[in-house]
Amino acid sequence: MAKGICYGQSDIPLAETFLEESKSVLAQLPDTVDVIYTSPLKRCLALAKRISHQKLEKSPNLMEMDFGDWELKPWDQVPKQELNPWMEDFVNYQVPNGESMQMLAHRVNQWYKALLATHSKKVIVVTHAGPIRILLSRAYQTPLEEAFERYQVGYGEVIPIGKTLG
Repeated sequence: MAKGICYGQSDIPLAETFLEESKSVLAQLPDTVDVIYTSPLKRCLALAKRISHQKLEKSPNLMEMDFGDWELKPWDQVPKQELNPWMEDFVNYQVPNGESMQMLAHRVNQWYKALLATHSKKVIVVTHAGPIRILLSRAYQTPLEEAFERYQVGYGEVIPIGKTLG
């Protein structure tokens, strides 16, 4: 995807460099896990399948934030009367025909509650920056308003999150 394009739940194709880039991620992962949870979007599912085909569970609750009417538009073409309120309060402002960060957090937290019920001890989660920020905010008990500034999530970054998210 070209820089400057807004995309969340759009199921964009993988970069041509995916196989090479995935080697770095795979090298950082543990050898054994109970289960791998993944967003069903191609950009996560392909990596999850490279990790393991056997212990894979797709969850739509791990999909990136739904940017609704803004999906696949250049950020500089998003109407200012919509973008500015979101920039001022991204936690609560619902993108037209999409989600707010609070709505995303609700989805991710539902997934997490279901995870707790499985009693899985060692899991890998293959997801997007938005859900990762939600999980980090939960783990470190920080307000969602601080998530973008506090948690910089790099492309293909492996982020260990301790024993429990609470």
